Amino acid sequence: MPAPRSDRARVATLDAALALLAETPYPRITMEAIAARAGVSKATLYRWWRSKGAVVVEALAEQNRSADLHALPDTGDLLADLSAVLRAIVDELADPRHDALLRALNVETLQDAELRGQVLETIFRPQLRAFTARFASAREREQIAADVDDLEAMELVVAPIFHRWQQGTAPLTHGYADGVARRAVRGISGS
Repeated sequence: MPAPRSDRARVATLDAALALLAETPYPRITMEAIAARAGVSKATLYRWWRSKGAVVVEALAEQNRSADLHALPDTGDLLADLSAVLRAIVDELADPRHDALLRALNVETLQDAELRGQVLETIFRPQLRAFTARFASAREREQIAADVDDLEAMELVVAPIFHRWQQGTAPLTHGYADGVARRAVRGISGS
C-alpha cells in the first residue's frame, strides 16, 4: 500500500510536471527530472505514480479542473456553442507543443491499459459530464431529440476533429469545425 501522499509534495510534483511540459518535449521528460523539479525523491514519485504518463495525466486533469476547462458554453444556441468548442479544440491541436504531447500520450495509452483507464476517468469522464449538461439544456429547449444518447452525441461532435488530426487526412480549420458542428447538430436534433 503506497504511503499517504503529502499534499504539498503532490502539488509540487504536478506543478513540476506541468512546468517541464512547457519547456521540454514529452519524450525527454523523465521521472528523475520531475522529482528534481518538485524537490522530492524519485522513490517518492514511484510510490505514488507508476509512470511518467500517470504523473502527467494527473497534472493535466488537475489543471483542467482548476481552470474549469470542462465547462461548455451555453448561450442558448447549440450550434454556436458547439462550433466554439470545436474551434477551441482545433486551435489547441494547432499548437505544436500540445499536438506533440497528445500524440505521445495517445501512443502510451494504446500500450498501457491502466494509463488509458486513468485518462478515461480523470479527463474523458469530466468532458462527457460537461457535454451531458449542455445536451440536457438543449433538450429542455427542444434543440435535440429526447432519445439521443449523450456519449454518442459527444462522439458525433468531437470524433471527426480528432480523426482528422490523428490521421492527417486534411487540414484542421475553423471552417471544418463549423461544418462538423452543423452536421452533428443536424444529426442529434432529429431533423
